Amino acid sequence: MSIPRVVEAEFIKSAQSIADSLPENMSEVVFLGRSNVGKSSTLNSLTQRKNLAKSSATPGKTQLINFFETRYLYNEQSYPVRFVDLPGFGYAKVSKSLKEVWQKNLVEFIQHRVSIRLFIHLRDARHPHAKIDDDVEHYISEFIRPDQKYLTVFTKIDKLNQKERAKLKREFPGSITLSNLKKNGHDRVHQIILQTIFGVEDEAKSKSDTVQENEEKE
Repeated sequence: MSIPRVVEAEFIKSAQSIADSLPENMSEVVFLGRSNVGKSSTLNSLTQRKNLAKSSATPGKTQLINFFETRYLYNEQSYPVRFVDLPGFGYAKVSKSLKEVWQKNLVEFIQHRVSIRLFIHLRDARHPHAKIDDDVEHYISEFIRPDQKYLTVFTKIDKLNQKERAKLKREFPGSITLSNLKKNGHDRVHQIILQTIFGVEDEAKSKSDTVQENEEKE
């Protein structure tokens, strides 16, 4: 049974806003989350490229919308997808004026970018009820289109014990827990991407779910 794999991944362009973004000629997966949630490491891990997305030593420093063109291989079929890394939100030390510019650009992009098919909201497993994350989820729910999907992915799951992981899954059914250290949860993310954008039947879902359940018990 084959598993979806990213076989090509390339940084294409950075943009300040929707106005200077790439043409909307490819389906897009948007990664959004608070500063320091691990977006860069998650993108690198999903694409199996060590330095595709560059992590900033200073959270909140990455202010641009970054575009990456990727290609999946699954059951000998090729599937091109564009990954979009949005600036992190909610970093306290960023100036108020800069925050306002970011928020304006982000709001415009996620509301009006027609090519977005999947929102992947990365949340810190150690702080699952952060208000800013709840606010973002509620906000997107108000305008998300029928052809779009919203997926909650918890990073830094390694920091939780078994009891805390079980509680997280109960409180957020349908979410995915991700370990970039152990590479757990990545296959499920890939499957949802292909299913959402291309309607690819998720033949490995039951196996993947069982694997993740066993991983969470470790």
